[in-house]
Amino acid sequence: MFALQPELKIFSGSANRDLAERICKYVGVPLGQGTVKSFPDGETYVRIEENIRGHDVFIIQPTCPPTNQHLMELLIMVDAARRASADRITAVIPFFGYARQDRKDQPRVPITAKLVANLLHAAGVSRVLTMDLHAQQVQGFFDIPVDHLYSLPVLIRYLRKRLHGKTTAVVSPDLGGLKMASAYAEALGANLAIVAKERKSATETEALYLIGDVEDRDVLLVDDLTETAGTLTSAAELLKKHGARDVFAGVAHAVLVDVAIPRLQKSQLKELVTTNSTPVRTVDGFKITVLCVSELLGEGIKRIHNDESVSSLFNIENEKNGKTS
Repeated sequence: MFALQPELKIFSGSANRDLAERICKYVGVPLGQGTVKSFPDGETYVRIEENIRGHDVFIIQPTCPPTNQHLMELLIMVDAARRASADRITAVIPFFGYARQDRKDQPRVPITAKLVANLLHAAGVSRVLTMDLHAQQVQGFFDIPVDHLYSLPVLIRYLRKRLHGKTTAVVSPDLGGLKMASAYAEALGANLAIVAKERKSATETEALYLIGDVEDRDVLLVDDLTETAGTLTSAAELLKKHGARDVFAGVAHAVLVDVAIPRLQKSQLKELVTTNSTPVRTVDGFKITVLCVSELLGEGIKRIHNDESVSSLFNIENEKNGKTS
């Protein structure tokens, strides 16, 4: 006799409920009922309002700003699900905060990405589904399975139409993003270039020089994350000085803080293309295109629930042939 497959339940924290509702619509299940609120002193209170005993539970919660609050909320929701006897708990983290703190690059500093991985495991997470980690080695910080998806197929679908018929170059705004930029260049059939930068502080960077040719080309800057927009705007200015025509930026996660708004408004960027992995702020006088990743994450959830392979979701061969996954 085979055991019946546990029933699928999806819940959401407060970080990006709109994305969770879109994912549920794609998967074909209602969003689970739960209460998430804060006490006057700031403590988080969670109550799951329906029976989940023996169920396959997915909790959707990007750890975007306020990062610590949303991370703690996720941990408390996981603990509530574990104590309610869920069969398996998968944390769906479209944007994984603290991923940039993935190594000791100075004396006496933590590896916070590893700490967060330990916290999730200790809380009761059985599996993690995430997207576009800042550093892929963060997957190795977990002692549980991690399914790592990429927004590249979603972005490529839009960028192919946007840049159709134009002579294009794909540029990495720093040396660390070269592999990602190479994948975009191959998918778009574009040239590849790199901007070398120097980081002056947590909020300021300076583009120093360009490796590659962008003259008389439309340029796509690609990165996994923009927060202060310093890297993108300084790179765009340098590219314009080297004869680039229109400069576009494609990033997976647009976690725009206050300092980013005037920078984008004054920048040489024509458009910022991103996803709804986190809620995206609007910027007056500047074009931001937000693409939906609910189908990508929803398909990942369905395949994990059905014990199917998710590898085809981050294989871009189909996208190169103009097909969707």
